[in-house]
Amino acid sequence: MARELATARRTKPALRLFWDSTIGKKVVMAATGLLFVVFLLAHMAGNLKIFFGAGTFDHYAGWLRTIGEPVLPYSWFLWIQRAVLVVALVLHVVAAVQLSRRDRKARPVRYVHGQRPRATFATHTMRWGGATLAVYIVWHILDLTVGVANPDFVEGQPFHNVVVDFQVWWIDVIYLVALLMLGLHINHGFWSAAQTLGIKSASRDRTIKTVGSVLAVVITGGFMIVPIAVMAGWVS
Repeated sequence: MARELATARRTKPALRLFWDSTIGKKVVMAATGLLFVVFLLAHMAGNLKIFFGAGTFDHYAGWLRTIGEPVLPYSWFLWIQRAVLVVALVLHVVAAVQLSRRDRKARPVRYVHGQRPRATFATHTMRWGGATLAVYIVWHILDLTVGVANPDFVEGQPFHNVVVDFQVWWIDVIYLVALLMLGLHINHGFWSAAQTLGIKSASRDRTIKTVGSVLAVVITGGFMIVPIAVMAGWVS
């Protein structure tokens, strides 16, 4: 049996061996997580252009579709970006689910109080917070990309679509709750990714946690200010 297992390992491609390993899945989660942080920072910065008026915001949204021209046809960059993000999201979620299953199998007896000792609130919410974010992403696409969940979606008028969206209180609640979950996810996930990628030491731990917290606050606050501004009438 041992010889058969050794032979099976030798015949598996290196990439498959990497994915099957626990550290491989953690590296995939760390790399895709950092990719999402970079994307969210850029997305958040673009969203803040809404404070410069409809003309500026709509022009920015249109410019995104011209990135890469004339090498890439119109809107191809956005579709390539979406494809990369979808693949990264699938890898991130699958790795998280499989690691969670391995963790439960490794410790079939639950902790005394049902939680890991000395874990933070963010750690407790990583699993169900991640599930909340997955649902939120689907909603966000249906709402502001496809438009089927938007109260009055108009193709080619993103400023209008955002404003009519956030004038509905229960839509604001959905976004604000999801963004709070996102902040918690980033806060803990950034530190965890740094640990996985080997950026760890007693002297760096505090710095890494601080950077993660700052990123969480900046990204969460940057996204939340838009629905809050629409509700308050600062953007209309």
